[in-house]
Amino acid sequence: MHDERRDGRDGPEGLDDLDGFDDLEEETPSQHREVLRLALPAFLALVAEPLFLLTDSAIVGHLGTPHLAGLGVASAMLLTAANIFVFLAYGTTSVVARQLGAGNRGGAIAAGVDGVWLAVGLGAVTGVIIAVLAEPICRLFGASPEALGHAVTYLRVSAISIPAMLVVLATTGVLRGLQDTRTPLAASALGFTSNIALNLLFVYGFGWGIAGSALGTVIAQTGMAAALVVVLMREARRHHVTLRAHPGRILGAARTGIPLLIRTLALRGVLLVTTWVAADLGDVPLAAYQVSATIWSFLVFALDAIAIAAQALTGKALGEGDLARTRSATRLMIRWGVISGIVLAIVVLALRTVLPPLFTGDPAVQAAIGAALIIVALSQPLSGYVFVIDGVLIGAGDGSWLARAMVANLVAYLPIILGVHLMGDWLLADGGAGGTRGTSNAVTWLWLAFTAFMAIRGVLMWARVRTDRWMVTGATR
Repeated sequence: MHDERRDGRDGPEGLDDLDGFDDLEEETPSQHREVLRLALPAFLALVAEPLFLLTDSAIVGHLGTPHLAGLGVASAMLLTAANIFVFLAYGTTSVVARQLGAGNRGGAIAAGVDGVWLAVGLGAVTGVIIAVLAEPICRLFGASPEALGHAVTYLRVSAISIPAMLVVLATTGVLRGLQDTRTPLAASALGFTSNIALNLLFVYGFGWGIAGSALGTVIAQTGMAAALVVVLMREARRHHVTLRAHPGRILGAARTGIPLLIRTLALRGVLLVTTWVAADLGDVPLAAYQVSATIWSFLVFALDAIAIAAQALTGKALGEGDLARTRSATRLMIRWGVISGIVLAIVVLALRTVLPPLFTGDPAVQAAIGAALIIVALSQPLSGYVFVIDGVLIGAGDGSWLARAMVANLVAYLPIILGVHLMGDWLLADGGAGGTRGTSNAVTWLWLAFTAFMAIRGVLMWARVRTDRWMVTGATR
């Protein structure tokens, strides 16, 4: 491994301004075009993922508030079960991009194939566990008995799609590392369109309720996975790469992903404990949090498009050994992330009274969603900054630091969110237990606590990117 590092000093070779870079490495028009070429299709593909849940939320929400609350519990667990393995996409992108930058396209594809086999194994095991333990898992959130029944139904059916969800993550990571974000976009568009049609057919046409919504999503996710695997198989044949499973290499890919797994587990811990606090507040606050969290997820994926470009470009530049290009591209993408966050904040504030009725007819839930969206909107510039630096560090293979930082974030966040939990009765008492004003207050405080988590995360990211210890060149880190 070729390991070239700087010492982190300020000055011409150091990193000393707010976004972590000096002014000597100027961005070029070609870099702007390269970021746009990767980020725009990635944006359109990424927003399709939360659109799956937005579609489910909009359709299920009109079945009733307990149905929507149940979906909130089940979706939190389902996303956790799938997204703890997000290293299948992020880690694969970094490894493949480095190999590509070093001129070894065949090696890049082979690394991607190993990742897909790993996804199949992890997905099968996880799907069985979630299906078998669906009821005790959902009980952990403390939702009402009616909401619990809907949550168990949705989660048990959706568990079938977990292997497909992980295969989608892995194949998408390979293609991103190969600097191709258009193919995942095509697959996502196909999956999202079929998800809407199948959900409407199964829920309202066949009258299958929340189970029909889950089944529609299962079929759509499986179709996406199959399409992406076909593309990867063609690429492997073109470059004479075997598709056979190599246990040793697959285990190596698993070991490489452990730091990102720890990072993701800590992040999911933050999201789960927030959902647990929302569930303890009651069905109405939980339903409002479910919708606002889904909208936040949509915004996350929109901003994460630039982070995806950061992963691919950073890995490729470091594989080529080009530190100056790494610096200038990172500074450019940070700027794009913050500006995009500002734009999204304006859009959400403008739509905060329009969006709630799309998800529910309950006035108390609508009011709480509208209050939450103010905080969600104002936090978007911060989110843009955090997500882009996160993408840069993932692309650089800086997983060990990311794992330590996210664990520290979780530890710092727990007393904040538990403080909101302890204030729950007092917050809800304003306007009567479960009243409109009390519910809005409670959900607002949930989002203020989560924004504090993002602020802590942003400070740690800023401190890391100001150094250059994360910039290691070569085909492998």
